[in-house]
Amino acid sequence: MDTDHLTDIWSRVFGTQPAPSLWLVIITAVLALGAVVPHTAWRLSRNAVTIAHEGGHGLIALLTGRRLDGIRLHSDTSGLTVSRGKPTGLGMVLTAAAGYIAPSLLGLAGAALLAAGHITALLWGATALLLAMLIMIRNAYGVLTVVLAGAAFVLVSWLTTAQVQAAFAYAVVWFLLLGGVRPPFELMGKRRRGGAVDSDPDQLARLTHVPAALWLGLFHVVTLCSLMGGGRWLLGL
Repeated sequence: MDTDHLTDIWSRVFGTQPAPSLWLVIITAVLALGAVVPHTAWRLSRNAVTIAHEGGHGLIALLTGRRLDGIRLHSDTSGLTVSRGKPTGLGMVLTAAAGYIAPSLLGLAGAALLAAGHITALLWGATALLLAMLIMIRNAYGVLTVVLAGAAFVLVSWLTTAQVQAAFAYAVVWFLLLGGVRPPFELMGKRRRGGAVDSDPDQLARLTHVPAALWLGLFHVVTLCSLMGGGRWLLGL
């Protein structure tokens, strides 16, 4: 590969691209909302939120010095991340707390990239994260889900026009921001019905002696604030 070609790739990935029109940004927001609100659509699209959720657990586990044994994604949109290390302490707390806020924080980071014009960098960065996660997947359904998600990013980033890439990137970020809000509300409903007795907030309550309801409240604050902040960036406000 010659120097000119490498320079072209570097410029393409790390350079900036023009922002799409406001109408396109609004349309992608509506499409993302349509993937989150209707129950039928959410049953399928929630798989993408689960990828981000379990990826958040895994990433923080590694960053806090824990050993990541593997990640499993299930067809009912649940997931499981297994890590080894000290069963208590800050690392375990951060790992347990990362899941429910990961999709929204990823969406917020994506909104910051798009606001700065780095559409291609977002697409390639997402592909790299999915590839890294694929190495740690330990079941067939999980492999299929992550491969399909990664393939979508690769195909869009290599084979489509700049306008299509922008639309795809904005739709993905809107989806993460909007989709990140719904799981804490779902968990709240399950807890009211006496379910989800070993949820992330319950594990955090045992680790920190802070009531699970307060941890769930924190998840609501982070996801809703991320949606408001990320939305403002995407809309150019």
